[in-house]
Amino acid sequence: MARSAPHDPPFRVEHIGSLLRPPELHAARAGRAAGRIDDATLRAVEDAAIRKAVALQLELGFSAITDGEQRRSAYSDSFTVDAFGGVSIGGTMDGNWTYSDATGRTTEGRVPRVTDRLVLRQPVNVENFRHLASLAMAGMPKITLPGPCYIHFRAGRANISRTAYPDLDLFWQDLVDAYRFELAALHEAGCRYVQLDETSIAKLGDPRIRDGLKGRGDDWTTLLDLYTDVINRIVSAAPAGMHIGLHLCRGNKAGSWQAESGYDDVAAKLFRKLAVRFYFLEYDSPRAGGFGPLREVPDDKTVVLGLVSTKTSTLESADALKRRIEEASRYMPLDRLAVSPQCGFASAEEGNALSAADQAAKLRLVVQVAREVWGYKPAAAA
Repeated sequence: MARSAPHDPPFRVEHIGSLLRPPELHAARAGRAAGRIDDATLRAVEDAAIRKAVALQLELGFSAITDGEQRRSAYSDSFTVDAFGGVSIGGTMDGNWTYSDATGRTTEGRVPRVTDRLVLRQPVNVENFRHLASLAMAGMPKITLPGPCYIHFRAGRANISRTAYPDLDLFWQDLVDAYRFELAALHEAGCRYVQLDETSIAKLGDPRIRDGLKGRGDDWTTLLDLYTDVINRIVSAAPAGMHIGLHLCRGNKAGSWQAESGYDDVAAKLFRKLAVRFYFLEYDSPRAGGFGPLREVPDDKTVVLGLVSTKTSTLESADALKRRIEEASRYMPLDRLAVSPQCGFASAEEGNALSAADQAAKLRLVVQVAREVWGYKPAAAA
C-alpha cells in the first residue's frame, strides 16, 4: 500500500475550489442588487453558506478546505474587478472566445477592459482567509486566486488602455507587484496554501483559440513564453513556506467550455519551465487529451488528476477512475499523483447543472478513490 496523505499540499484528494451557491445566497444577491438588503446582511448570508461548505468538506474527509468561493460572482472576481478599480468586465459573442456546451449552445465570453493602472492599495482576500481559517479546524485552508494571465489573455492589447500602459512591460510589472503584495499579506495572515487558477495556458493548444489570438496580433508560442515567465516572477517571490499550485482547465461556465486541446504542445514549458511544484489538471473528457504529456513532469513535481466532471450530474464509477489513475501512472509514478474533480462546481455564480446531492456524491467519490488507491486519510488522522 502506498503511503497515506502528506501533511503538506497537495493532498491525495483535492477539490478545485468553488461549490454550488445555496438558494438563500442567490436570493440575497438578488436582494442586494435590488437594494432590499445591505452589505452586512448579504455578508451574513455568505458567512452561513461558507459554514455549510466547510462542514461538508470536513464531513467528507478533505484535508484542504476552501470557502467554496461563496463570496464571488465568478472565480476571477477576487483579483480582477475586486482588486483593481481600473478594470471592468464586458462580454463578447466573437466565435473565437465563446463557450460551448454538449448541445452546441454557445454563450458569451467575459472580456476585461483595462482603463487605468493596476495598483493594489490593500489586500483583497485576507479578511476572507481569516474567516475561512476560523472554520477549517484541522483542515488546511486553501485560497484560490485567478491566474495572473487572465486579464491579458481575455483582453488583448486592444482592451488595455494605451494611456495607462503605453508599454505592456509596465502592465506586467504592476500585475506581478499586485500578486506579490497579496501573497505577502495572505502569508502574514497565516495562509500557507494558494491555488492559482490559470485557465489561459491549457487553451493555447486549441486551433480556434490560436486563430483568435493571431487575429488580434498575438502568437500563441510567444504568449506561452510570456505567461510562464510572469507566473515564475510571482511564484519565485512568494514567501517561504507558502505552497502554490497551478490549476489548468479549458473553461467552466455553467457546464460549458471554451477550448478543446491536450497538453501536448505546452507540456515542456508547463511542467519543466514553471517553478510551481504541483498542478491540478483537467482530465475528465477527451477534450483534455491523453496522459502522454505527463512524461514531461520532473521527478520533484506532483500532478492532481481532475478525473471527475463537474459539468454533468452523471456520477462516474470508482473502478473507471482507478483504471484512469493506473493509465496515468504509466507516465509518472503513482506516488506523485492525486485525484480531484476537474474544476469547480460553480466557477460562475449560477453554477453547473448539478444538484447539491450530485455535488456531494462526486466529492465523496474522489475521497473514496483516494482511500482505495493510496490509503488516504485526512491530514488530521494521517
